[in-house]
Amino acid sequence: MSQYPTQPGSSPAKAIAIPAENVWRAKLTDYIELAKLRISVMVLATVVVGYLLGSRGEFNIIVLLHALWGVGLVAAASSMLNQVLERRTDALMPRTQNRPLPTGRVTSLETILFASVCGIYGTLHLMLFVNPLTAFLTLSTLIMYVAIYTPLKRCTSFCTTIGAIPGALPPVLGFAAAGHGLTLDAFWLFAVMFLWQFPHFLAIAWMYREQYAKAGLHMLPGQMPRKYVTGSMAVLYAIALLPVSLMPVYFGVAGPVYGVIAAAFGVAYLVYSIRFLRDETRQTARKLLFCSLFYLPVILTSLTISYLNT
Repeated sequence: MSQYPTQPGSSPAKAIAIPAENVWRAKLTDYIELAKLRISVMVLATVVVGYLLGSRGEFNIIVLLHALWGVGLVAAASSMLNQVLERRTDALMPRTQNRPLPTGRVTSLETILFASVCGIYGTLHLMLFVNPLTAFLTLSTLIMYVAIYTPLKRCTSFCTTIGAIPGALPPVLGFAAAGHGLTLDAFWLFAVMFLWQFPHFLAIAWMYREQYAKAGLHMLPGQMPRKYVTGSMAVLYAIALLPVSLMPVYFGVAGPVYGVIAAAFGVAYLVYSIRFLRDETRQTARKLLFCSLFYLPVILTSLTISYLNT
């Protein structure tokens, strides 16, 4: 049993006894939140897509599981270290101020130690049980995200472009894990993920632009004139995404069904971006965000199915 006083200075007689298992359950919940489990699951889903496309029919479930375990650990480490660096700015924003570090439920030291164990073990696991290329790319993703992107958020709105690089690498990690090296197919995966992120994150940044500005984070909507700039960027990247998403059809990697799906959803993504440009409101930004969340799994799933059947 653990004891916590009801208020500072209260006597031991008035302390509240809390079962130890509840304390550990709360701590586990905090670490799951630090690891950003939902985002990690999305990352691992794209790793699976990359592995399937890179396997060339030589599917090995054991290698895939090793890859998922290693990448998952490093992804968790990235999220934890990112939150250590941003604990003070997180405390200034309502959307993040209740995270474990700003509230003091978890200390920076224990987070750094746990993240270091996850990152080192995950990288070594990939090196030993998958291949050195996957280990190198995964570690590079962590370094770019934590050591470059995160500090740049306090310096320049260009941070979004830098952050999109590690954000686009997870399917490439899966592709590399298949063991056949990196080909043009890996580039398509990277390019689709890279371009998709901009309307997605610009919508989020616009919705929370006041909070980012208050915390001193240099996100585009808070650094440029409000009218048209953010929406214009979203439209430009949505336009660029359309032909890139159709490249697998042009090169015979995917079939016409995928082409129809990619074109339809690409146009929809562009339409919602244009609506956001024409009327930059929280409602249009939220609709663009929802469209982006729907677009990616549909495109990646249909690309994988088409690729495996071509």
